[in-house]
Amino acid sequence: MSVNHTKKNFYVIGISFEKADAETRGKFTFFPDAVEAFTNEAKELGIESFFVVSTCNRSEFYGFAENPQTMIDLYCKYTNGTVEEFLPVMNLTEGDGAIRHLFEVSSGLKSQILGDFEIIGQIKTWFSRFKKQGSSDSFLERLINTAIQISKKVKNQTTLSNGAASVSYAAVHYILSTQKEVSQKNILLYGIGKIGRNTCTNLVKHTQNDHITLINRTKEKAEVLSQKYEVLVKDFSELNNQLRQTDILIVATGSNHHTITEDMIPFDKEMVIIDLSVPENVSHTLASRENIQLINVDGLSKMVDDTLGSRKESVPAAYAIIEEHKQEFDEWQKSREFVPVIQSFKQRLENLHQFEFQNLQKKNPEINGKEFLLADKLVQNLTNQFASYILENRENADHTIALMEDIFRLKAKA
Repeated sequence: MSVNHTKKNFYVIGISFEKADAETRGKFTFFPDAVEAFTNEAKELGIESFFVVSTCNRSEFYGFAENPQTMIDLYCKYTNGTVEEFLPVMNLTEGDGAIRHLFEVSSGLKSQILGDFEIIGQIKTWFSRFKKQGSSDSFLERLINTAIQISKKVKNQTTLSNGAASVSYAAVHYILSTQKEVSQKNILLYGIGKIGRNTCTNLVKHTQNDHITLINRTKEKAEVLSQKYEVLVKDFSELNNQLRQTDILIVATGSNHHTITEDMIPFDKEMVIIDLSVPENVSHTLASRENIQLINVDGLSKMVDDTLGSRKESVPAAYAIIEEHKQEFDEWQKSREFVPVIQSFKQRLENLHQFEFQNLQKKNPEINGKEFLLADKLVQNLTNQFASYILENRENADHTIALMEDIFRLKAKA
């Protein structure tokens, strides 16, 4: 099915773990503080109804444009990568395929960890950021709502997301499977954005460790989390001192530069470091130390993938749910095609109604609003009948519309 918007096509351009490693994805991470400027420039370039989703696994730009190159150039301008670097690892889909792609992403089918249920929350958050800047419309609203419905149904009616399938769980899974006496280890969680908060939940739930420490640049946010869980909170200024005492460090700072550098870790310190950030926030050089175990999101995902083979059995059921909702979305799309002519028909009836009522009032001044309301209902009933006939007889829609345009001299609104 063709998907266009004022003669522009719907595209999704992006980068994901499927073609690019964490370091490359990091160059094309999109940060929330760029949303306003990006939105303004996109509108100036004629891009319509758009939003960006940027996570540790993928960064994607959805929108209507005359050609995808405009979107590619704009997106790269707001990242730390170049168009030349982007093109070889880029994914590009348009029209019906772009819609289906979003539904597959939102359901966890395209996640680096199959069934990752965190992705739909990230989509909602990013869409909301762009909607506040005025980049949405009825098409995107319906698209996102359908994606949310699909995600809920896949999670509730299949085993695709059974247990815990997420990067935050993968970090804890890695710790439990590689470390002895985890409950006795000094665990430091640095950064409590969405992934950090989920990681904290999983740490408390699965490690039985009662001395987990949180550090965040904004201490108040960490203190809010400490009210929910029995965890310690330290000031950001104490980070270096805490690192000297840490056995397991989890970094979820979401910065565009390294927040843990080699000089911050004592050379003789033995430590497990898990970097959940994209771009990577831990200096690569730390991995060369014999007493440091450093793992990033790609390494975590590979480990968990090896244990989630049974989830693949739910993939057909998930695709069936997507197909069901995709058909409903297509029906809604088709019905939108008739909106202009239906509005034009109603407007024509209202004009005739207004003209005849004014003539009648001149001859009969005693006529009041009751007759006017009655005529209003008649106009609405006729419009509803016209709309219902077109929707129920789509195979004859072109002929019906042409006939009505001739009879009523309709001019459909653009």
